[in-house]
Amino acid sequence: MTTLIVHPATAPLVGSVPVPSDKSIGHRALLFSALSEGESRIAAFSHGEDNVSTANAMRAMGAEIRETGPSELVVRGVGLFGLKAPAAALDCGNSGTTMRLLTGLLSAQRFASTLVGDASLSRRPMMRVAGPLRSRGAVIEGKPHPTKPNEILPPLVVGPLPERKYLSKLEYDSPIASAQVKSAIILSGLYAHGATYVKEPTVSRDHTERMLQAIGAPLRAIGSIVELDPTGWDGKLSPIDVTIPGDLSAAAFLIVAAQLVEGSRVTVRGVGINPTRTGILEIARDMGAGIGVEPQGERAGEPIAEVHAWSAPLRASAIGGEVVPRGIDEIPIACALAACANGVTRISDVEELRVKESDRIATMAHVLRAFGVKCEERPDGLEIEGTQRPLDPVDVESRGDHRIAMTAAILALVARGPSKIRDASCIATSYPKFVATLRGLGAKIEVETT
Repeated sequence: MTTLIVHPATAPLVGSVPVPSDKSIGHRALLFSALSEGESRIAAFSHGEDNVSTANAMRAMGAEIRETGPSELVVRGVGLFGLKAPAAALDCGNSGTTMRLLTGLLSAQRFASTLVGDASLSRRPMMRVAGPLRSRGAVIEGKPHPTKPNEILPPLVVGPLPERKYLSKLEYDSPIASAQVKSAIILSGLYAHGATYVKEPTVSRDHTERMLQAIGAPLRAIGSIVELDPTGWDGKLSPIDVTIPGDLSAAAFLIVAAQLVEGSRVTVRGVGINPTRTGILEIARDMGAGIGVEPQGERAGEPIAEVHAWSAPLRASAIGGEVVPRGIDEIPIACALAACANGVTRISDVEELRVKESDRIATMAHVLRAFGVKCEERPDGLEIEGTQRPLDPVDVESRGDHRIAMTAAILALVARGPSKIRDASCIATSYPKFVATLRGLGAKIEVETT
């Protein structure tokens, strides 16, 4: 087990640093380059474990993926109809994105595949993807949920689609805004006989739409509605040449650390600021955070910027509504802002967090109380009473959740003594250099392995 020992910051955090490339875009770049015809180049690829799971899955189905540099891949695609049956189960590790996107892709194949994951992923619900795919003719089976009769869990067995049968057209009005669900349906729609329409309550992250449009898929998006109509399309996707932007989800931890540690000034370089992903910046600004965004053009159709962050007095806020889908992954680190803000912050509409790597509502409530922060857990969120005093040092478990582990580490920088964050190896799924980056900014963190 890996344990982080985080010491209170004794000086401001200062520096200009990069962050890992956006793993959401990385997943899609791997999938679409494998389905393209020709050779694709993916630069600034993150070797976080989640992206590696997707790369391994595509290799197992015939795509040739070569590392040509420390963070550069060359992918020789097999074409839309060139995937081969994997010789073994496809291991998605901890990555819900890998499993859900592959479910959409594999639902149209003439071979059967089994998707497995680690203990955490094996507890995550999959009917939100399986349901709409089944409604268009996909064959998907999973493990029955022990308490929810209409829910299934991994492992999933997907396909085969019977000979002379095809996925049908689909109009799906999604009850939740979810990029994973939307992307899985769109992937299945590449093979369908008939158009695919997906409507969401609000717009979720749109990396799938941007990338597919760029490489020739017959897709268009209008607000929260996406249409994919393959009628008359030749079924060919162009190779990709992409440099992946930095991950705003990773940058959020450094941005918040700069708010909490007095006198800090931190710049994060090359960060993707796709408007469907910038909820955390809006949340932080509403709470009085010191943040400046300096646009730096685009990469792969995605806007990028340098984000400057500096410590500022924080005030409580209400977090909910349409900002949530654009910042759902950053809600744990937003809790760290709330813990050090003046007043009571109310976070609502985030019930989706109960089915992430951990129940993030319950786990964050546990972590905050351990730090001495008063909070009340609610079915769809939290009420957090901020404190201006140094936090209590803690000895807490991450529960296998990388975002919980990193949020606890940031809070520990303003505790009155050293804190231990146990089971911290999960951080490698998304931010392998998290500790090294914080050390480079001036934090004192020790790593123990037992």
